[in-house]
Amino acid sequence: VLAGKAHPQDAEGQGMIRQWIEFVHRPEVRSRVVFLSDYDLLMAERLVQGVDLWVNTPRRPWEASGTSGMKVLVNGGLNLSELDGWWAEAYSPEVGWAIGDSQEHGDDPAWDATEADALYRLLEREIVPEFYARDDSGIPRGWVARMRESMCRLTPRFSTNRVVREYVEQHYLSAASAYRQRAAKRGALGADLVTWQARLAQNWSSLRFGGATVEEKDGQYVFQVQVFLGELGPDAVSVELYAAAKDGHAATREPATRAEHLVGSASGFSYIVRVPATRPVADYTPRLVPQHAGASVPLEAPFILWHDSPSWR
Repeated sequence: VLAGKAHPQDAEGQGMIRQWIEFVHRPEVRSRVVFLSDYDLLMAERLVQGVDLWVNTPRRPWEASGTSGMKVLVNGGLNLSELDGWWAEAYSPEVGWAIGDSQEHGDDPAWDATEADALYRLLEREIVPEFYARDDSGIPRGWVARMRESMCRLTPRFSTNRVVREYVEQHYLSAASAYRQRAAKRGALGADLVTWQARLAQNWSSLRFGGATVEEKDGQYVFQVQVFLGELGPDAVSVELYAAAKDGHAATREPATRAEHLVGSASGFSYIVRVPATRPVADYTPRLVPQHAGASVPLEAPFILWHDSPSWR
């Protein structure tokens, strides 16, 4: 039983549907295959309520999320899917089946053939036999156990209840609080943020780094960086020392402390930051990012200035 719909601008998808219909009309398969036209929410509701196995075979990484497979969960259906989208996060052998190696292979026809073979092998050797392995009461005990594990483990994680709860707790409540803060005192904070954003946009290009030095002392690196802030001033920006994830080390961003005003420069300052000497000095790069207690950075101020390949002395 096939059902589907292609986006009006998805010529390739429309071509696939034409191929399906032509296949369905072939005399040797006409009595065994049906294509359900006009796929919509009502049809999807009926399908997910009655299906035992939801088969999903996108080419990685083209699975946007996989909500159709999530809808099957609460109805007791099991998933057989590519390790992409939600299934890459949800899959374990106790709750369903998977194909693919979690890698991207483009439109390689050889890999398509490999995955097709894996799909049929799983169906013939594992999935179909488990579905028809019934006890004296006609119940497929292994299948039912997998259904229960899938529903118990996955439905709390992949459901609208979780989506709404997390949006409320992690985004909507904080957004509402931020709005109240910005609207208080006739919008004083909001007006200050707008002024800060305008100053950043006008003056960011004038920011620059000066010299940068480092010394190792008592198991720590002590970095010292010169920064020239132009018309912005030190309260509008934050100086950080950043290192990307590498060789087993996690990504780190350490805020620097303003140390002293540079002699002879109205806008020059020296900043110092200390980090454990557990990875190569060359991993670290100073950078400037906007700073404001009431702003969400970089969402509301997408500026950044990296030190141009510091040669630590």
